[in-house]
Amino acid sequence: MTSALAFNALKWVGAGYLVYVGLKMLFASRRQQESPQSLVRPSAAIKMRTIFFQGLLTNVLNPKVALFFLAFLPQFIRSDASSKAMAFIILGLVFASTGTVWNLIVAWSAGRLATTWSGLGSLRLWLERSLGVLFVGLGVRLALSNSR
Repeated sequence: MTSALAFNALKWVGAGYLVYVGLKMLFASRRQQESPQSLVRPSAAIKMRTIFFQGLLTNVLNPKVALFFLAFLPQFIRSDASSKAMAFIILGLVFASTGTVWNLIVAWSAGRLATTWSGLGSLRLWLERSLGVLFVGLGVRLALSNSR
């Protein structure tokens, strides 16, 4: 019962965050949007801190990550292992390392794409608003979903 309550609380917080981010993207005007260069290379340390905490909040509020670690990784730990906790930690570190490499590749590619598309302001505004609608829809769908 405690797990179900925690899952529901996490679900509502995650849904609220998705709706918040979606509305922020949906109602952003062209003036409020930063140039692609400032998105690729933030000018101040506060920008990097903001980006880091947004990513952290997104990952912490994602129940799929916890479910993945609890359901998938134990299959790769031998039942007669002397330290199951250490094996779980090592597998988690391997997952985090490969995930970091993948995310660096995605970030580099996105930076190159942003620089290439820097002159297409109207396309960027359209994409921002489309993603805003998508995020709001996902947040509402998550909030209305039944946890079984």
